[in-house]
Amino acid sequence: MRRLILRHLPQLQPCVRCLRRLVLHGILFVGGAVVLAPLIWMCVASVMPEGEASQLPPRWWPSRPTVEHYAVLFSSLHLGRNFLNSLFLAAAATVLSLCFNSLAGYALAKLPFVGRDRVFAFLLALLVVPGQVGMLPLFLLLRSFGWVDTYWGVLVPSLASVFGIFLVHQYAQSIPDALLDAARVDGASELRVFWSVALPLCRPILVTLGVFTFLGTWNDFLWPLIVLSDSSKQTLPVALASLAAEHVQDTELMMASAVLTMLPAVLLFLVAQRAYVAGILSGALKF
Repeated sequence: MRRLILRHLPQLQPCVRCLRRLVLHGILFVGGAVVLAPLIWMCVASVMPEGEASQLPPRWWPSRPTVEHYAVLFSSLHLGRNFLNSLFLAAAATVLSLCFNSLAGYALAKLPFVGRDRVFAFLLALLVVPGQVGMLPLFLLLRSFGWVDTYWGVLVPSLASVFGIFLVHQYAQSIPDALLDAARVDGASELRVFWSVALPLCRPILVTLGVFTFLGTWNDFLWPLIVLSDSSKQTLPVALASLAAEHVQDTELMMASAVLTMLPAVLLFLVAQRAYVAGILSGALKF
């Protein structure tokens, strides 16, 4: 029997590989279905007529699809303003954060100056400090500037982050020094070297950092709740928290608001997926 198996082993190897592939894809399919099932039901429930999402067993398709809950969110509850507030703050924070984090990370990685390693070590030590610890002094500082209940109060703390600087620093270290020196020999200034040479090479990690920053700002609840008191300036997560307290029994309306919150993040990931994955993979190799 053993000799028979060994004799036919070369012919069996393609079948074994195919079986392994089928088992792997089956496991991935089951795992994906488990993860996506709540999200799919959330989207379906958002277009169900009132009261239908609370039925048992749960329905997986509405008897009469309707968008009235989305109309209520934007008309009666006026969440359109909060949606635009979140979109503006997330986009502005992403652009400003990429600018400052890329400059700081590149400088700490490639520009020699006195105390560079000590500064970077101090920044790394700050990673272990919870962000909630600095909220009170940060709030008092912003109040002294008169930035409480303004968009600046939300944007300024997100201009740079230790994690963003660390991410760009680790990636920028992989840029060959000879390439930067060649640009300097050709007469390029340090700013031109950064803009024309280093920044294009850091594109994958910048896209990754941009996605992280956008999602973090878009989903942020605590800091906008502390800084913004005017309801017309509040972000979408804060407005939805107030909405949930008043309409907790309206499941379809809550599902519509959840879809509204999730939609920009999903669209951003689909647009930046290729560069985002490239940044994650290259970062895993470089770190």
